[in-house]
Amino acid sequence: MMILENEKRIFTLQTRNTTYQIKADENGVLLHTYYGPRLRGGDLSRLIRYADRGFSPNPNEVGNNRTYSLDTLPQEYSGSGAGDFRLPSLELELADGSHVADLRYVSYRQQRGKYDLEGLPAFFGGEAAADTLVITLEDAAAQVRVELFYGVFEELDLITRAARIVNQGDQPVRLYRAASLCLDFSGLPLEFITFDGGHVKERKLNRAPLRPGIQSVGSIRGISSHQHNPFVMLCEPGADEDHGTCYGAALLYSGNFEAAAERSQFEDVRLTMGIHPFHFAWTLEPGQAFTTPEAALICSPSGFGQMSRQFHRAIRTHLLRDVWRDRRKPVQVNSWEAFYFDYDQERLLRFAKESAQLGVEMFVLDDGWFGRRNSDSSSLGDWWANEEKLPDGLSGLSREINALGMEFGLWIEPEMVSEDSQLYQTHPDWVLNPAGRPYTRGRSQLVLDYTREEVREYIFQTLQKLLETARISYLKWDMNRALTQVWSAALPAGRQGEVYHRYVLGVYDLLERIRQANPHTLIEGCSGGGGRFDMGMLYYTPQIWCSDNTDAIDRLSIQYGTSFAYPPATMGAHVSAVPNEQTGRSVPLETRGAVALSGTFGYEMDLGALSDQEKAVVVQQIQDYRESYTLIQTGDYYRLSAPSPDGAPTAWLHVSQDRRTALLCLVSGQVHAGPPFRQVKLKGLDPALSYRLTGDDMPWPGDVLMQAGYPLPMLGEYECLRLWLKAE
Repeated sequence: MMILENEKRIFTLQTRNTTYQIKADENGVLLHTYYGPRLRGGDLSRLIRYADRGFSPNPNEVGNNRTYSLDTLPQEYSGSGAGDFRLPSLELELADGSHVADLRYVSYRQQRGKYDLEGLPAFFGGEAAADTLVITLEDAAAQVRVELFYGVFEELDLITRAARIVNQGDQPVRLYRAASLCLDFSGLPLEFITFDGGHVKERKLNRAPLRPGIQSVGSIRGISSHQHNPFVMLCEPGADEDHGTCYGAALLYSGNFEAAAERSQFEDVRLTMGIHPFHFAWTLEPGQAFTTPEAALICSPSGFGQMSRQFHRAIRTHLLRDVWRDRRKPVQVNSWEAFYFDYDQERLLRFAKESAQLGVEMFVLDDGWFGRRNSDSSSLGDWWANEEKLPDGLSGLSREINALGMEFGLWIEPEMVSEDSQLYQTHPDWVLNPAGRPYTRGRSQLVLDYTREEVREYIFQTLQKLLETARISYLKWDMNRALTQVWSAALPAGRQGEVYHRYVLGVYDLLERIRQANPHTLIEGCSGGGGRFDMGMLYYTPQIWCSDNTDAIDRLSIQYGTSFAYPPATMGAHVSAVPNEQTGRSVPLETRGAVALSGTFGYEMDLGALSDQEKAVVVQQIQDYRESYTLIQTGDYYRLSAPSPDGAPTAWLHVSQDRRTALLCLVSGQVHAGPPFRQVKLKGLDPALSYRLTGDDMPWPGDVLMQAGYPLPMLGEYECLRLWLKAE
C-alpha cells in the first residue's frame, strides 16, 4: 500500500509489518525519513535533526544556513562531488571532465502492479500483489535524470528498488557508479552480517558491529562468487532468529557487485548496493539510458527467521517462473561422482537401469559426453555427442533412458571454450582477451565473449539442435571459472569498461531465449557449485547447485547460511558416496539423505554398487522425498539451531502454511564422553493444537513443544532424526 501526500511531497510505503517513508524537502533533496516496524504514518521528517557541522558544506540555495548540509542528511539516492562525502549512489563524468552529481526532486508517478526491467531479472507481480512508485530526480546542470523505481509487495513485506539514469543533454555522460540501492539510518547502532567463504565452503555467516568508516563485501570475478554472496543484513545488537529488528538486502545480479555499509562521523549508517565500480565505465550517449539491477529489501521487526520466510515466499511466488515451480521435480541421479569422464553407453545404461529399479526418476549425464572430451582440457564449445562413447548419440541414449521410465538430463558449460576444440580453432577471437596478451586459464578453459550477439547466437543454435534432437528434460548449466583478461574485440577502447556488465546481460539474454524456446525443460544453475548462487540467476534457473561440496556435515553449514535468503526449493542437494571426495569423511547414508532431502534431492553416486541394505535405505529415502516434497518446497522453514563444532545437534523444521503438519530434521554432531541430555524447542506450530510425533503414543501440545521443547534421544556421531508432526 502507498500513501502519497503530494502537497507535502511525502511518500509512505506500507507493508503488512513495515513502513518505508521518503520526503522531498523544500530544497528538492529527496530524504529518507524512516524504514522499520510499521507505523501509522504522518510526516516522519521531524525525526531528522539539523546542526552546524564543521567541514560539512552547505548548498547554494540555503544561503548562510550552516545547519543544512548534504553531508549530514539521510538521502534516498546520494550524489557525489556536491558536499556529501559518504558513499555515493551515482558517480559520473560530464563532457567538461567534471564529476559532480547533485540530484533534486522533479515528480512522481504510480501504477498498479510491479514494474519490469528490460533485459534484467526482477520480482514480478500483478495488480493484486504489488504496486509501483517511480520518483524522478534531476541534475539540471548536468542534464541527467534519475528515475527511482519502487515495487511494494504488501503481504510479503518486500520492497524492491532499481534506478534508471538518462542522459538528457547533447554530450556523452560516463557513469562510474550507479547503485541500485541507497539506504540511510539515522543514529542507530547496527551490526553487519555477510555470507562469505570460498569454493566448497560457501555462505558462512559472519557478523560484526559496524565500525567507523566503510565495511564492504563484493566480487570482481565477473560472477557473484563463492567468496561473498550478494545478500547482506543489518540488524540491531542482540537480534536473533526470533527477536530484534533486522534488514535483509539482496541484489538480483550475477556479476560484479558491491554491498557497502558506512558508519559516518556522526554514527549514521548508509548501505549501498549495486554493480561494483571496479572496471565499470558506461558511456551514455545523448538520449540513452542505463538501468541498474534490482535490489530487494525486507525488514523484519521479529528477528532473522521472519525475514527469511518472507524472502522464501517472495522467491517461490514472485521470482521463480519455471513450470516446475508448481510440479514435483523428479528424483535424479547424476553420473559425475559415479564415473567422472570414464564411461561408455553400455556402462551408462547399466547405471541408469540399476537406478530406475530403486525409484530414481531422472538420469543426468554430466561432463564428458561431447566432442573428444576425456578430461577437462578439451572440447568445450563442441556441443555434439562423442560417438566413441555414445554410438547412438544423445537421441539414442535418451530413448533408452526413457524406455526405462526415466527422464533424461544433460550437463553443459556453454559460456566456456577449450583451446583444443573446433569452436576455438574456427573463432579464436570469440574469447575475452586483449589482443597480443597471453591467456590466463581457469580449469584449462577460456571465457567466450557473451557481449557479442554472434557468439550467443551460435551457442543458442547449437544447444537448440541438441534439445530438438534428443528428449532432454533437464539442463545443468555450469560455469567453472572467474573472468580474467576482460576485454572484447567487439568494443572500442573507450567502451571496455562496459564488458563485465554486458557479459552478464548476454548470459541473461541467452538463458531467456533457451527458456522461451524450451518452456518445459528444467534448468539448474551451477558455477563450480555455489559461485553464482544469487536471485538474478534464480529468475532464469529455478534451482542452483548449492555447492560442489557434497559432504553432509559441511552441507549443514552451507545450507544453513544459504537459507537466510534462499528457500530449500532452490538448493541443489544430493546424496554422494563415502568417503566423501572433498573431506574424506564417512557419514551414514541415512544422514546424507536427511540433509539432501531439505533441498532439491538426488544422488551423485553409483547406486548399483550399494549393498542390499543400502539400496533399501535409498528406496525409503525416495519415498520420503515424495511424501515430504510439498511441505519442504512450499512450507515455512525454521532454523532451530546453527551448526556447531561443540557436538550440539543441528536442527531445522518445515511447517505447513496451516500449521497442522511439520517435519523436524536433526543431525547430531561429534560425540563426546558424558554427553548432556538435550531437547529442541520447536517453532511455528499452533500452540492451541496437539501434535502426534512419529513413534510417540501420546500427542504433544503445541505450546509445550515450543516453550519446553522436545526431548531428544541419545544419538551417535552424525546420526539423523526425521520426525513428522501431525495435528490431531
